[in-house]
Formats: sequence, structure tokens, C-alpha cells
Amino acid sequence: MQDALSLADVLAARQRMEGAATLDTPLVSSPFLSKVAGSDVLLKLEITQATGAFKLRGAASAVALLPPETAGVTCCSTGNHGRGVAYAAARRGLRAVICMSTLVPRSKVDGIRDLGAEVRIAGKSQDEAQAESERLVREEGLTEIAPFDALPVIAGQGTIGLELMEQRPDLETVLIPLSGGGLAGGIGFALKRMKPSIRVVGITMERGAAMYAALETGRPVEVTEVESLADSLGGGIGTDNRYSFELCRECLDDVVLVSEEEIYRAMQAHYFEDRIVCEGASAVGAAALMAGKLGTVKGPVATIVTGRNVDMAVYTDIMNGRDIKLGDYLIKGSSYAA
Repeated sequence: MQDALSLADVLAARQRMEGAATLDTPLVSSPFLSKVAGSDVLLKLEITQATGAFKLRGAASAVALLPPETAGVTCCSTGNHGRGVAYAAARRGLRAVICMSTLVPRSKVDGIRDLGAEVRIAGKSQDEAQAESERLVREEGLTEIAPFDALPVIAGQGTIGLELMEQRPDLETVLIPLSGGGLAGGIGFALKRMKPSIRVVGITMERGAAMYAALETGRPVEVTEVESLADSLGGGIGTDNRYSFELCRECLDDVVLVSEEEIYRAMQAHYFEDRIVCEGASAVGAAALMAGKLGTVKGPVATIVTGRNVDMAVYTDIMNGRDIKLGDYLIKGSSYAA
């Protein structure tokens, strides 16, 4: 993978993203999580991106490379990548068609439409949405901006790793939400090239975690997608995965799974303790720390707070300690207590 991606690629992505994505997003201390971990814990606030999530970095990196004659762009998305592509395309005056499954929350669909993109709802899985995006490439001449398995996208996400090392070169552990592997692979690659000793941990949900299943099996595999509070971490990684699987296998020291109940409590903690509104996917690092699933944590520690594009009706229920129904799965509500 070293031949496919270089640190120079990540540096080039940062240069071409300037003005389209927010660079040097804040890295702030969480006194509550620091007490839990027994080490300084810092939050990398990608929620401050214009689209509310880190995905704008990869989208802006890829769209900036498109030639002037590009007819338009398409992608499949669980929400945040679609917002990033829609935003970056609008800045260039390009048509954008975002393909999504029925599992994507309505709030994320509406947010993409608000950015001027077309939305196609296709099937009940990320794989079915991907098939629709591929059809648009074949039949309408659009250019696909892959959500995670493309080097310009991975390089864009990797710029977070550059910033972490510049902001806190003494970091010893970094916790990264893990889905298709573009974020974890990109950040992990940059971190390991700059500081080989750093511990990089991917965090994902227990149910329907495609990259975890692939890493356990030793190859990309299909998984059954289910509803999750961490809906942004849903979707497969593609059985023909070219880059992100190998990057994650190379750069992640550990992968940790967290339950829906642990994500629920971590979302509450980010709100009540850190005064942060975030998605379930953003809270998985905090969930792993709070559940004691990381063993002895060598600090300082950073966790990536990846996005804030949460369904506010569900979010309000969580903050009020109400039950949450995810398909056939029930999360029993509980009021927050530190």
C-alpha cells in the first residue's frame, strides 16, 4: 500500500482542499473523558466542517481533481459523504446525484437535497445504492466519487492525521470511527508515517460492522446491514475493495466493538459533559473509553468526533433517556448519570 499512497499525496490533498473544506479543525480537551481514561483525552471536532462532518475533506479532495468538462458527479452514501459531495459539487457548479438506501435517516436525505443535489433512494442496503450510482456512471456519464475506497478521498481524510500530529505531536493513541475504512485508513496511514509508535484503534458498532468482519476473515466479505445509532458506520466495504481494506489491515493496531447501549450513553456524555451535539458514529470512541474496552490507555489520547448530522427527534429522545427502537432491536432508555 506504500506504493499506492504516500505522505506527499496527503499533503497535496490538503493544498487542493483549501477553501472548500475547513482545515485545522479544533482539538479540545474533554475533562470528563480524561478522568475516565486516566489520561488526557482530546476531541478532534470534525463537526465544525461546513457540512457538519469529516466527509467533506475526502469529497473536496476528489472533486478538486475533476476536469472542467465533467458532466456531473454521483456517489452512494449513508448521509455524510453525500453531503460532502453535494457541497463540493455545488461550489464547482456541477450536477450531483446522491444514491442512498432506505436505512438512511430522513434528516440526512433532506440535508443533501437542501444543498441542491438530487437524491435517489435505491434498495435496502449500501450495496444496492452503489449499484444505482454505477448505473448513473454507465448511462448518464456522471463521475463517481467513491465514499471511501478511492485514493483522493483517502488522502483527503488523511489530512486529519497531519493536523493531529501538528496540534499534539505527543499523542500516543488515536481512536477512529471505523466503517468503510477511508477515514481510519487515511488517518492511520498519515499517523504511522509520521510517528510509527502511535497506537491507532478503529472503533465500530457490534451489529453489521463490515470492516471488522473483513479484517477478522482476512478478506472483504458481505454483511447484513441493520439499523444502528451509528448509522454513518453502516454499509459494506465492497468485495472488490482496492485500498481501504489493506490500509486498515496495515495501519490499525486494534479494532474495538461497542454496543448500541454504549453508544447511547456516550452520546449523552458528549452532550451533558462536553456540550457537544453529535451522531452515534461520532461517539464510538467515547463509548469504548467509558466501557473500559481499550485496556490500559497510553495518553494523550485523541478521538475523532466525526459528524453532527443526527436525527434530532431521535437525539432528543436519547438526551431525555427514552427507549429507542432500531428495527426489531430495543435500546432501553436511561437518564444520564456520570
